[in-house]
Amino acid sequence: MGVKKALHWLLGVSAWALAQGVLAQAPVSTTDDDGRIVSLPRPAQRIISFAPHATELIFAAGGGAQLVGTMRYSDYPEAAKAVPIVGDAHGLDLERIASLQPDLLVIWPHGNSAAQLERLRALKLPMFHSEPHSLAQIGDTLRRLGVLMGTASTATKAAQAYEAELLALRARYSQRPPVAVFYQIWHQPLLTVNDQHVIGDVLRLCGGRNVFGQQPVLVPQVSVEAVLAALPQALATSTGEGKLDEALAPWRHFKHFAPLAKQAVIAVHGDYISRHSPRILVGARRICEGLELVRQGQPVKQAP
Repeated sequence: MGVKKALHWLLGVSAWALAQGVLAQAPVSTTDDDGRIVSLPRPAQRIISFAPHATELIFAAGGGAQLVGTMRYSDYPEAAKAVPIVGDAHGLDLERIASLQPDLLVIWPHGNSAAQLERLRALKLPMFHSEPHSLAQIGDTLRRLGVLMGTASTATKAAQAYEAELLALRARYSQRPPVAVFYQIWHQPLLTVNDQHVIGDVLRLCGGRNVFGQQPVLVPQVSVEAVLAALPQALATSTGEGKLDEALAPWRHFKHFAPLAKQAVIAVHGDYISRHSPRILVGARRICEGLELVRQGQPVKQAP
């Protein structure tokens, strides 16, 4: 390389390094999942996640190295297990949270209690509300977190990969003959979801008709009698290990309940359907494949 070319190369590298340094210090702003504007004087360097799904989103968007605190059960990806835990659904270690000197809190409005949220607001730190209301919004959330963390390139690639898989599932299953589905969040009390819930969006993606989709509450409590009257053709539910256990207890006395009588019960590991992160498509695929078996009149086999 000649002297002149070397000088040009060095000047180019210096300009790039300078630009990167400027960008790392420049203000950033975006909206969160509730439409609130979140502005930071520079990309976040010390982030605390207050939900397992938020932890997964942060890692997927390229911000794992900036994560300094998480909630209990933030166990994916593997690197998340090494991040200090600052609380769980029952309480927060506010002293530890303050000592970590976070510059961004990523919270789950419906997963953190009102009392917890008030304590966090008292810290007067920037908050990003993470609660995707649809499958499409998960990709948007990745991009917006990438803006706040200064990892836009990684976040965009993750969002594009997620959206390509989502599009493929939608193209394959969304126009299939509808199947009436009861989605069981919990069995005691008996809880389900309406069409505004992201799991309701999963059912639509798979060509399912949510029998309680028109309920006004996001996670309504229903009765056994109401479920029987709704005449679902399939029952989908999440379990700790993707296996059926006490989840079917409310239905074992009803021999003519179609989902049990026709082996049309779809069990999904909770991590793959209850966490609003890219991994939700693992659960979506499981539900789509299960509903396809129901359409064909075949039994749904459960994972061993």
